[in-house]
Parts: sequence; C-alpha cells; structure tokens
Amino acid sequence: MPKTNLPVLTAASVKSRRIAAGSRDVPTLRLRAAIPAAAVAGVTLDLATPDVGWWPFAFVSVALALATLVGRSIAGALVVGLIFGASFYTLHLSWVGHFLGPLPRIALSGLETLLFAVGAVPIMLAFRWTSRYPLKGPVQTLVVPLLVAGLWTTRELMMGSWPYSGFPWVRLGMTQVNGPFPEVASWIGVTGLSFLVAIVSASVLQWLRNGGVSFLRGLLPAGIVAGALLVTPQFPTTDAGTLTVGWVQGNGPSGYFDAKQPGDVLAAHSAATATLINQDMDLLVWPEGAVDSDPFRDRATAAELDRIVELVGAPLLANAATTRGDDTFNTTMLWTAERAERQLHDKMNPVPFGEYVPDRWLYERIAPDLVGLIQREYTPGSNAPLVRVGDVPVGLAICFDVIFDDVIRSGAQAGAQLYVFQTNNADFRDTDENLQQLAFARMRAIETGRAVINVSTVGTSQVISPTGDTVDAINVDTAAAKVTTVPLRTRLTAGVVIGPWLSSLITITALAVVSVFGLTHRRFQPGLRPEQPRRSTVL
Repeated sequence: MPKTNLPVLTAASVKSRRIAAGSRDVPTLRLRAAIPAAAVAGVTLDLATPDVGWWPFAFVSVALALATLVGRSIAGALVVGLIFGASFYTLHLSWVGHFLGPLPRIALSGLETLLFAVGAVPIMLAFRWTSRYPLKGPVQTLVVPLLVAGLWTTRELMMGSWPYSGFPWVRLGMTQVNGPFPEVASWIGVTGLSFLVAIVSASVLQWLRNGGVSFLRGLLPAGIVAGALLVTPQFPTTDAGTLTVGWVQGNGPSGYFDAKQPGDVLAAHSAATATLINQDMDLLVWPEGAVDSDPFRDRATAAELDRIVELVGAPLLANAATTRGDDTFNTTMLWTAERAERQLHDKMNPVPFGEYVPDRWLYERIAPDLVGLIQREYTPGSNAPLVRVGDVPVGLAICFDVIFDDVIRSGAQAGAQLYVFQTNNADFRDTDENLQQLAFARMRAIETGRAVINVSTVGTSQVISPTGDTVDAINVDTAAAKVTTVPLRTRLTAGVVIGPWLSSLITITALAVVSVFGLTHRRFQPGLRPEQPRRSTVL
C-alpha cells in the first residue's frame, strides 16, 4: 500500500490547527460556565421587561446568551437554549397560572422554552460556520453580528406566528419602550428595533472575543448602530384635529372565577359612567367584556346600552361575546342610537386555551378538567379592526390582539387616526400582565404615531400620546371614568409601511446567508480532509 504524507489527524491536532489559523470555533465559555450564564441571561431579560423595565439589561442578556452558544455542538446549543428559556419564560409568564394553577404556566413556558432552544441551533451554527475567517476581518466584525442578529430576530418572528397563530408576547424591541430610542420603531417597526438591539449586542460580543480593548475599532459597528438609535427622531405624522373621548374602568367582577350574577359587569360600568353625564364627548369607550350578555339577543341589555348612549349623547364603543349562526365572537361594537349606523369588529386572534381550545380532542385526553372549563369556542374575526365615529376612523385591538403586528397595521392602513385597545385583565390581578400589555400599547402609539386609549376592566387604563407618553390614567382596582381630548393623526409611518417587508427580508436573508456559510464550511476547514468527519470535543 503506498505511503502518504498526510498527517494523522486527532481532535486535539485539528483544534490546535484551527487556533493557529485564527479560528474561533472554540467555546467562549465551557459548558459548566455556560449553563449558569444562560440562566443569568434569562433572568436579565426578564428584568428588562415590565414591571422592572430596566431596558439596558436586554443588551446584556442577548450578549451573554450568544456567548454561551459559541463553540457549542448541537446538543450543547439545545442545553443552553433550554436553560435560558426556562429561566426567562417561567419568570416572565408567571401570571399565566395565576388562577388555573401551575399546569398552564408550565405548558406555555415549556413550549416557548423548547422553541427558543431549537432556534438557538442556527445561531450556534452561524458562529461555527464563520469560524475560519480572520478574527479582526470584516466577516467576523461586520457580517457575523448582522447574521446572528438576523437569526435571533427570525426566531422571534417564528415564535410569534406558530403554533396556533403564535405568541409574539416577548420581543426585544418591546423592552426598549422605556429607553432613549423607542422612536426607531416608527421607522422600522418593532421587528426592526429587535434586530438593531441584537446587532449591538452581537457586535459587542464579537469585539470582546476578537481582542477587546486591544481592538477598539471592533467597537465601530456597535457604536454606529447605537449612535443611529440615539439620534433618530420619531417619524412625523400629520395633525388632523382632536376627538374628545370618555373612557370607563368599571372594576366589576369580570374575572373568569369572580362571584357574580348575570348583568353585574354591565351594571358596574353603567354605574361608573354616571359621572360622565352632562360632559361633552364625541365617543364613550368601555373595556373588553364590559357587557356580559349579547345585546343583539338580550333586549334588556340592548335597552341599557340605548340608555347609556342617550344619557352621554355620544356613541358607545362596547364589547361583548356575540353569536351569529353557529359562531361565537369576541365583538367590539359601536353602539349608536340609530341601528343602521352600528358597526362591529370581531377579535382576529382568539387566545388558544383561553378563548378556544385547538385540537380539543387531544388536549381533553391530557388535561380534561382544565380543558372542560373552556366551554365557549370563539371564532376568529375577519372584519377590519376599525370603526368610524362620524368622519374619524378609529383603529381597534381587543386585548391580546395588540401584540399582533398585522392587526395594528390593518387599522393604520384602513385610515385609523387614533387607536382604542380594550382589554380585560381581571384574571391577572396583582401580576405583571397588565403592565407588560401596557408596554405594548405604548410602543404601538410610538410605532404608528397615533394616540392610544388603553382601557381595562380593572386596570391599568391609560390615555397615551402619539409619542408614547401617558396623558391620563386610572389606577388598578379602581372604578372611575374620565373624559380626555386626544390628538388625531394621519399619514402612515415608515414602520407601518415597511414593517412586513423588513420582517420578510430579515428572515429570508438570514436563512440564506447561514446556509451559504454552511455549504462552504467543510470545504475550507484547515487541515481536515473532506472525507474526515468533524468530531466535537465540547458539548
């Protein structure tokens, strides 16, 4: 057999050749350090969200989470991804099990954790497949942060759309609503802001990995992006006058398990509205679930709404469960004295396992007692999230619909000059849920350049200016009503217009680029024959 001059390759020799060639395909953190680091990163991201809301912690969390993925195997990436997800989601979604016990919280947190961990694998591969490039070259300094940020944002988008319409409750961009640059969302949307936060975090990590203080120019990408974030003004919209709105927080027994009789919630909001009689207004707003029977089927309920409209001299934007044919909807209705002028909008994304049970046949076998509590099956709405009060288009989002970009965008594209977000937080009293949802409302005001009236059954209810500032508020667990004159705006922001295109561009580009790096990776591994399998020495 002829002799060969090829060297004998071992895992140690391959690793040493990579290091000699300037490769960074070695762990930044050993697994025994990466596991607690991932847990800390998860807790840190929770601190970046309400109620704490320490926005700089989002950057720390992302950089630390990315550091745990460098040099990992697929199994290792899954492990640290699971640790991060478990530490974050069990804290952030603690309110899910407030009334129904630990099982719903474990189920949702567990699903989100699993999806997050799977999404960590492409990010790990991006670090591995770019490891052959020089430490201080343009690929490591510029391309890798962009690629990693794109993959992080792609995971965020995927988790926000699947399964069962997704759960886009957790987004990096939303953590910045209390920071110095939320206005960027009005130019590139919340997804774009998430992408930029991830870029800064990944750029700082690359700088630290590639020399730190001895490689100051490596901070240039992060510095440029951060500087652009800080100097970006809010996208200008056009003044279109004002609308005077009465808004009511009834604080009635509107929770799923509250002790109540039929009509109690309606009575609570009628009573709270009494303080607004004889005050001039163009519109009266009640929260989600303020009407606890179908006014299109119950004459007494319809008569009470007629009475309210007559007393305040303005149309009432109310909400109730309504039935049409065999379908039940979570419906917002503009109730007017003239029946012909009444308008409806049905919630577009009913909450899985809250307002309906997908694949009920399956989950009844897993948790029959819990699933049995959810008797009503809401049907997704298909009518536009908009009503017209006179000649003023008012955009709508019912409760969790505020987290879905397409609902907000549909209202804006239909001409909304302000938004009304109706919600029922009664099942989550004394939790962070209402503050997390309120952060979404504030960011939507900034993103669209429109005022927002965020009204809840039990709080927190607020009127928010187009710049995201709180104009007026009603505290939690308080029955009250107020009248506020809010500004109207026209002209779509760039964030509304390009948001969906940017989301698609980020996803397609990130997946395409990482695939190209993957295809070329093995061909250029230093000192490794094409037929020689790569063996990872570190989990």
